[in-house]
Amino acid sequence: MTFHSVSENQAATILLVEDEIKLANVVKEYLQSDGHNVIAVTEGHSAITIAKSSQPAVILLDLNLPDLDGVEVCKQIREFSYAPIIMLTARTEELDRVLGLDAGADDYICKPFSPKELLARVRAILRRIQQPKDQPLVPGLQIDEAAYVARYKGESLQLTPAEFRLLHTLMSTPGRVFSRTQLLDLLHDDYRDITDRAIDSHIRNLRAKLRQAYEGEELIRSVYGVGYKFEY
Repeated sequence: MTFHSVSENQAATILLVEDEIKLANVVKEYLQSDGHNVIAVTEGHSAITIAKSSQPAVILLDLNLPDLDGVEVCKQIREFSYAPIIMLTARTEELDRVLGLDAGADDYICKPFSPKELLARVRAILRRIQQPKDQPLVPGLQIDEAAYVARYKGESLQLTPAEFRLLHTLMSTPGRVFSRTQLLDLLHDDYRDITDRAIDSHIRNLRAKLRQAYEGEELIRSVYGVGYKFEY
């Protein structure tokens, strides 16, 4: 699988998959005005081919496409690429958002949306891609995978194994929304009878420990009806 990184202040190649021509033109203009190279296509099969050949830094993917459902396009792209995917959807139902995230999307934005908001989300994703690998995501927070320990300024946060795995997963892709289904799958090996409510309980306890360390700051945010994401 490939992940196309972007150097700071470097223009990014962005794949826009949208069959509403007027909307596509507006979004393309905003992205180009921000200095990015935009490849716009209207069909799912073309999107998969171009995603493989051009290795875009970010993919903006409409759910409703004429030839192939956006969820299926997302699944196929995830077979060979780690490029962040933002889904553009007119579907407001919770199930559709969850399906998109479970297919491998990183975020979604519901139509009608502000092009400025979409541009802001793209910028945020590019900043995360540009972050040096040796730079800590959150000041003072260390994750020891081997020992299953999270430390703040050298002191253990006293996380349970479930809390550690949730934190490690959420921090692996900051800003990405993880659905409850994805988090349930993460814990399934050790927690056979775990439920959505149990996930919420683990998150609540994890938040409390992080909040205590970071003087009330909320690092894990809820996305209503879908799941959670890590932001700092």
